[in-house]
Amino acid sequence: MPSSTKGMPTAMEMRRELRGAVRPRWRAHWQQTMLRVKDPKKSLQFYQDHLGMTLIDKYKFEKFDFSLYFLASLKPGETYELTPGTKEAHAYLWDCDRVTLELTHNHGTEEEEEFAYHPGNKEKDGFGHIAVAVDDVYEASEDLLAKGVEFKKLPDEGRMKGLAFAYDPDNYWVEIVKREGALDNAPKFALSQTMLRIKDPAASLRFYTELVGMQLVAERHYPKEKGDFSLYFLCNKEDVEGVDLPPSTTPEAMAYIKENLYPKSIPVLELTHNHGTESQDGFRHHSGNEEPNKGFGHIGFLVDDLDSFCDALEQNGVEFKKKPSEGNMKGLAFALDPDGYWVEVIGRGLQVEEC
Repeated sequence: MPSSTKGMPTAMEMRRELRGAVRPRWRAHWQQTMLRVKDPKKSLQFYQDHLGMTLIDKYKFEKFDFSLYFLASLKPGETYELTPGTKEAHAYLWDCDRVTLELTHNHGTEEEEEFAYHPGNKEKDGFGHIAVAVDDVYEASEDLLAKGVEFKKLPDEGRMKGLAFAYDPDNYWVEIVKREGALDNAPKFALSQTMLRIKDPAASLRFYTELVGMQLVAERHYPKEKGDFSLYFLCNKEDVEGVDLPPSTTPEAMAYIKENLYPKSIPVLELTHNHGTESQDGFRHHSGNEEPNKGFGHIGFLVDDLDSFCDALEQNGVEFKKKPSEGNMKGLAFALDPDGYWVEVIGRGLQVEEC
């Protein structure tokens, strides 16, 4: 089929190109989940001291009154020697193939007594939780309780035994799940999930697998009597490169995540679909970026050749909140996924000067 513009591929050609070359050409990699926090001192203490995460980089933008903190769970036996906030840490951050937790602090919120971000999990909220994986959920929960951490659900409460939900300082839910096959020198807690609710799994899976290049590893479907919902678990494709994965609907697929990804501090993106929303005209989850539901901000991907990647997304019908050439921050864009969640797309090797 000829291109509609001379020298330019058609949308169908771009779609074929995306399916076959997202990773080889652009090396698209899920690299961050962003949450807004009221008081960075309290949040950093929680994630570093209580959950054992490592601060790998930070930025302070005085001109725009906000700061960013990037944390990660180290892999078994791994150490991190760079100093956050330095050029070396910046260079590492924007070229690393790992998933980080980005905490965004808008200066002054820590001084406002009544100020609070919306943690999600109310009616029509999209963001659900992040999660950490541990060897023993009961022991980990007891340790956090002893440190004064409050819980939404303890392991023996509710219908789902053996998992827990703790509150972070902003009341975001942190699920505590069990990993299998623990490795030597593995961190006690390892970032393991980001959960987003979706309206239409067909549209969302197309976006995240075909257009952004993630790998569907496992899916679980629950009938009406067990909640009437489905879960889809995706990871970066290179994390399972060369692996003969079990069919995604089998118990072995979920076991693969618990036995092979969680022990290596490799998180998954969990998409939750409540059955029936796909047929409800006008239904939309809150994205976390509008008042009064502001809290969760976005997930983000590193890519090579930002402009051509964004062009390919646009050719496939993806809309943008911000294109690479727009706004004060060049070298990054914000695409909108099928539910309107902001998906930051960052050119690998980004150079950002603090101001």
